Amino acid sequence: MTNEEFVSFIRKNPISIGCGVLSLLLAGVSYWRSGQVPDSEAELTQKSAEGERYAANLKNANLLKEQHEALVAANKAIDARIIRASQLGKNLQYFYKLESETGVKLTTDPRQSQPAAKKDSKAAYVFVPYTLSVQGDLSQLLNFIRRLENGTHFCRILTISLTAAGDRNSALNLSVSLELLGLP
Repeated sequence: MTNEEFVSFIRKNPISIGCGVLSLLLAGVSYWRSGQVPDSEAELTQKSAEGERYAANLKNANLLKEQHEALVAANKAIDARIIRASQLGKNLQYFYKLESETGVKLTTDPRQSQPAAKKDSKAAYVFVPYTLSVQGDLSQLLNFIRRLENGTHFCRILTISLTAAGDRNSALNLSVSLELLGLP
């Protein structure tokens, strides 16, 4: 086939030749784009996940200021009820105040033991152990225990021992081992 025959063939069939060239061109573009589909799908998945995360953050951020203020208020309330292990005199005043308010009598001075070592190095608080003995009638002792549990400081009573003398009218003795939540 010579150049003149080729040119005359194209002139006789312009639509067929144009469609053939266009088909080859589209096939080439499709083949070239098919290699980009997995990359595009991965990018779409990543962008969708990021968009969902942003949407969740926006939804959860609506009450963020109020929640922060509530946490700050809760921390202030907790700090007001925390003892400092190093302030022995102030800590002992708490028990003397309870003694005067409830009418019991401390038979031994409250003894503060060394706080146990923190099990978790990230823990901010320690338990400060105390042992004490008080004397009084049953209602006074129950009031004393109730005041310990619901008092100014966070208290966990570990052991209680109640003893009575032989006489029914004599005062009861209460030995208490407890822990107060505090800072080192």
